[in-house]
Amino acid sequence: MRNSAPERAAISIRALHVIRGGNEVLPHIDLDVPYGQIVGLLGPSGGGKTTLMRAIVGAQIVAGGSVEVLGHPAGSPVLRSRIGYVTQAPSIYPDLTARENLAYFAKTMGVGADGVATTLHHIGLADVADRPVSTLSGGQESRVSLGAALVGDPELLVLDEPTVGLDPALRRDLWKLFHELRDSGKTVLVSSHVMDEATRCDRLVFVRDGGILADDTYENILADSGTDNADAAFLVLAERNAA
Repeated sequence: MRNSAPERAAISIRALHVIRGGNEVLPHIDLDVPYGQIVGLLGPSGGGKTTLMRAIVGAQIVAGGSVEVLGHPAGSPVLRSRIGYVTQAPSIYPDLTARENLAYFAKTMGVGADGVATTLHHIGLADVADRPVSTLSGGQESRVSLGAALVGDPELLVLDEPTVGLDPALRRDLWKLFHELRDSGKTVLVSSHVMDEATRCDRLVFVRDGGILADDTYENILADSGTDNADAAFLVLAERNAA
């Protein structure tokens, strides 16, 4: 189930084909991600979500197809300061403070101390900014990783399982921040294997075994599947796709 392409797409993917380790991970992906929305990439682990995100940020060798991001081919140098990417594994330095981590990433993008201070406030870590990351909680560490991606004020955020392993309160706080970023005009692509996060997204893309089962709003997906929650909808659509 896919709607026609939106008038403006932050990400436009056509016939994407990826092979890793001799295995076909993404056989043929077509996808458009609209500007200014939170788009949830949902599905079980091992379904191809991370590979798709790597292709979008230009970190994945592809066998065929095209990926255009913010009007440029994925991986183009011009995109480096326009995309913020948060990987599943923390990409920050535990022996440095939160402020030092953000200052390091800010320097690579020509952002000064004021930008670092603004980002620390935005992610709610101003009061622990000078503590080593190794002494912070898991939720605070996740915020530092997010801050490293945000400090350059990117237009597009690509977030790979940013809430995995966090307690419900921390997940709620991060999603509040994602909505604030969306409301400020940013596009947010966020992956998760937790289906109840579907209700927090403007649009959903269900992914299974390297294929797209659905690409629509939550309400439309429920109506199409005749279900009342994301878990049930995913199962119905998976069975329909296999038939």
